[in-house]
Amino acid sequence: MTSITKPQTKSHTEYRRRENDWRLFLRLAPYARRHKKSLALAMLLLVPMSIANAVQPFLIGQVISLIRQEPSTFALLRNLPFWQALHILEALLVVTVSIRLIFTGFQGYLVQKIGQQITAEIRQDLFKHVTSLAVRFFDRTPVGKLITRLTSDVEVLGDVFSTGAVGIVSDLFSMLVILGFMFSIRWELALLLLAMLIPVSALIIYFQQQYRSANYKAREELSALNSQLQENIVGINVVQLFRREKFNAELFRKTNQRYIKEVDKTIFNESAVSATLEWVALVAIALVLLVGGYLLLQKNLTFGILSAFILYAERLFQPLQQFAEKFTVIQAGFTAIERVIDILDEPIEIRDRANPRISIFDSQFGYIDEIEENLDSSEQNTKPQLGEIKFEHVWFSYKNDDEYVIKDLTFTIHPGEKVALVGPTGAGKSTIIRLLCRLYEPSKGRILVDGIDIRELPQAELRRYMAVILQEAFLFAGDVKSNITLGDGYTFEEIQKAAQRTNIAQFIEQLPRGYHTQLRERGTNISSGQKQLLAFARATIRNPQILVLDEATASLDVGTEALIQQALNKLLVGRTAIIIAHRLSTIRNVDRIFVLKRGELIEQGSHEELLQQGGLYATLHNLQMLGT
Repeated sequence: MTSITKPQTKSHTEYRRRENDWRLFLRLAPYARRHKKSLALAMLLLVPMSIANAVQPFLIGQVISLIRQEPSTFALLRNLPFWQALHILEALLVVTVSIRLIFTGFQGYLVQKIGQQITAEIRQDLFKHVTSLAVRFFDRTPVGKLITRLTSDVEVLGDVFSTGAVGIVSDLFSMLVILGFMFSIRWELALLLLAMLIPVSALIIYFQQQYRSANYKAREELSALNSQLQENIVGINVVQLFRREKFNAELFRKTNQRYIKEVDKTIFNESAVSATLEWVALVAIALVLLVGGYLLLQKNLTFGILSAFILYAERLFQPLQQFAEKFTVIQAGFTAIERVIDILDEPIEIRDRANPRISIFDSQFGYIDEIEENLDSSEQNTKPQLGEIKFEHVWFSYKNDDEYVIKDLTFTIHPGEKVALVGPTGAGKSTIIRLLCRLYEPSKGRILVDGIDIRELPQAELRRYMAVILQEAFLFAGDVKSNITLGDGYTFEEIQKAAQRTNIAQFIEQLPRGYHTQLRERGTNISSGQKQLLAFARATIRNPQILVLDEATASLDVGTEALIQQALNKLLVGRTAIIIAHRLSTIRNVDRIFVLKRGELIEQGSHEELLQQGGLYATLHNLQMLGT
């Protein structure tokens, strides 16, 4: 099934329309089965509700026949005194009305509750699935579209189960019970009304198909609308600095107009169904009056039975009108199901193997703690045995075609070695890190950590084995300590120790509430440098064996960078490090420098060795020296 971000071609849309709607509905049936007892009770309540609803016109007809003393009055009632018989019919009417009101209210509460529970379960599963998808999926999918599907589309699914599915079953069952009573009283009039249902059903199906098409387009336009809104809010600084307010407002207006246009189509088709049924219901009553009046004049029908049939005609089309309204909900639900299933069917590209190897991690953390404890002892020069990284003939393309951004890359980083990646923009430096962290899978070749293919390792363990500090730290809404732990079960003492190791404890303690200071979304109430400091503490507390720094100190001032550099010198002891740097002056003391160009490793060596070679690194270094 196609991804939500791929263009919805005509052939795809037509295929979707031809696909069995109920097969789509059955895709979500497992959620309904989790609440089968509640659903069974809701269905069971339909029996007394429908019978009570169908009996009422018959009882009213009996009241009229009793008053007029017609032969259609039940023999039992004719043999009773008039007022006693009338009171019995009134009591039965009260009982049927009470049953219908009580059971309708209880059933409505029950199905709405089930619908909300199912909605929550679908939203939870969808969120879990989305967060398990590879980064490649998010590269091609606008955030606004995902938000639309996780919120409004899923909300519609709750109505499918509650208002829609159960409501349609209720209306159909009610119509069948009414038809049964009508045929038992006067089959000719019942057959007349039944014959009118055929053209009405054809009209409903036509309008619902039109509604379905318009609703699908409306949901797509809503996704585009949300995407634009999200993009402008996140990029508000650029919007205002480059005076894009009017231009972006015009783009938003056009998208908004397209959305309104499609919504208008759904409103038209929905209104057409209601208007058609209203007109047909009036025609049906007129036909009953015409035929029934003729039979009444011929003395083949009593006034009481004619009155009952007029009420039956109204009640037969009343659930049909409700059915059409609920069918509209179902059609909107099918559109939402399509869009949600597109996400659920999106394959999880990067999965853990059935029997992953985890032996590499058995002793890793104890070993790192030992290094930390012996920083000031003679054992700090112990050669580490963990943290080897090996790329073997790795090729990679973002678009799964021949446009490779990494080409036959082969190198080995030894345990404890500090390696810098340099090269012009687009050389593949960040891509190497993403492949190492297994955010993407290599197109060809393999990557090994300590001799084990990373595809054989659980993703969680692999990413626990290394820490990545990016140029711009991302913070979540919450307090400072939760942004350091990120949900892992570290004690407060461990948090404080990590802050002290990275020389940022003083900064944290100066915040209004220290470690309990609440940070806004993306940490907008602290500076970029302070956010970066928290990112260092976040990495330190995890004691990684492999540390990746992607221009991690670029946003720090000179004084803060000196503190961080001092902490880094301690943090890097006994660890393998990969450093991506644009300022070549910051990587002079690394063990080796890898020089990349268009995804290929063209030079490697120490700072002095590369300068003597006079290649690309020397050229880049000289250019930076001239610019200082």
